[in-house]
Order: sequence, then C-alpha cells, then structure tokens
Amino acid sequence: MIRVVFLGTAASRPTVARSVSAVAVHRLGETLLFDCGEGTQRQMMRYGTGFAVHDIFFSHMHADHILGLPGLLRTMGLQGREETMRLYAAKGSGQILDEAVHLGVERVGFPVEIRELEPGEAVARDGYDIVAFRTKHGRHSLGYALIEHERLGRFDPDRARELGVPEGRLWGRLHRGEAVDVDGRTIQAAEVVGPPRPGRRVVYTGDTRPSPTTVKMAEGADLLIHEATFAHEELDRARETDHSTAREAGEVARKARARRLILTHISPRYGLDPSMLAREAADVFSAVGVAHDGLEIDVPFPDGEE
Repeated sequence: MIRVVFLGTAASRPTVARSVSAVAVHRLGETLLFDCGEGTQRQMMRYGTGFAVHDIFFSHMHADHILGLPGLLRTMGLQGREETMRLYAAKGSGQILDEAVHLGVERVGFPVEIRELEPGEAVARDGYDIVAFRTKHGRHSLGYALIEHERLGRFDPDRARELGVPEGRLWGRLHRGEAVDVDGRTIQAAEVVGPPRPGRRVVYTGDTRPSPTTVKMAEGADLLIHEATFAHEELDRARETDHSTAREAGEVARKARARRLILTHISPRYGLDPSMLAREAADVFSAVGVAHDGLEIDVPFPDGEE
C-alpha cells in the first residue's frame, strides 16, 4: 500500500485553510516526508501520520519548504528519539540544512545525516528507489520520483499442481524464477509464473516551471503531484517566479501519460475555492484534483493488481 497525505498545500505562506508545503508518503510501514514547511509537525499530529519518519527529501531551500524542520527535530528529541534522521537535498544545500538542524538548540539528541544529491542520483530502498531530478526553480531545486522495482509475475497454483509440483518450498523457488526437479523432470519457472509486473511510480515536483525532465520522470506515473501556484491568466507571473499554472501542470501530466494528477502549492489568492485551477487543468488532462490539507490518496497497482 502507498498512501499519500498532504500536510501542507499553500504557496509561500500559510493561510487559514492551508499550511505550507509538506507531503507524507506511507509505504509498507515506512513514512517518507517531502518538504517540511512551517508547522509541519502540527499537521502531522492533526492528520495522524505519526513521527516515525527517517527520511526527509527537500525540493529546495526556500523558507516555506524548510522552516518546519527545526521544530520537528526538537519535538522528536524531546520524545526521546534515538534513530538516525536522514535529510536529502540538492547539491549546495547542505550548509543551509545544517544551520536549520541546529537552529535554537545546543544539540540534537539523535544522529542527523545530510546528503546532497545530484540530478539523476537514486536513493536505494527496500523494493524501490527515490530518484532525484532537476526542476526549474532557482539554482538548486529537485523533484523526486518514488519508483518501485518490478514485482514477481503471478504464480499459477493450478498449473503447478497439474505439473505435479508439491506445495511448499518448490512453489517458492519457482515463483522466484528458479527451475526445480520433480520426479526426474525439470520444471521451468516460466511454466507456472507470468511475466514480471511493474511497480508503482509517484512523482513529486516541488516548485518548478514545466520541464521536459519532469515529463520524462513522470512517464506513466500512477500519481503526479505537480505544483500549480497560479491560474493561467497569471502566466507571466508564473514565468517570473519559476512557478507553473494549473493548465501547464495538466499539460505535463498529459505528455507524461500519467494516470492521475494532483495540484498543490496553491497561491493564497485563490482562497477557499481553487476549483478554477481544477477546471483549467481538466481542459487538457481529465484525471485531476486539487489537494487540500489532510487529503489522503491511496495509490493502487495498475488494474487493481496486488
């Protein structure tokens, strides 16, 4: 199961209804955090994500994406945390992150590791990778793609029985792609196991202008989380500030043939009703929604596979 929880969806500053950028991703007992704007720890309590986070990925070093880090780390320390916290950001961001870690505290009561990433660099995890990619928002900005490894093909138990393979460890070996011997006959894995099945892909852009790199990284994505700070009538402003319009985000999703698009990083000018942004994006890509604080999205395997 992959579940995405939007903790903060506002651009630049918090509003009455929206906190600033932070997205939690739960996968098989792990929780990853993407950006950590002001008040993120309060949002984590409010929406029940818990503090069992070991990895935070920062898209860039603007205040609305990092100011929640000092308070979150301090709370974790007061709770007696001992496990290492790993922080990831673009090359050239390490000093700012280190200063944020130690802001207002003499020491942090648990290890904190800071790793700078180059575009294209992957953070290997159990069963998936987090791949950093260059975005267009100042000198040092990254997006991230959570890319699951291929899964084993479907095992056909009826066919295995027909071939006389007894249940148990031999089934497991066949499912892992190994050939087995049964009564002097060699049974190949391909006789009872279907082709490998793709994993899921979740892409988080952070702040950015539309870019071919984002389209490439979001190719076939099960979920694309793309900023949409402005409506298209503010295109000039979006270009000046290295942000995207809702229509542009929809075009990225269409070109990438993503399965679903969620817009976030919404300008306060759109108040409590960002429906115009959804309509703009839907003109070019129909499977679109606008995030709000507390929105939870489950990301299934394609075609409902498990």
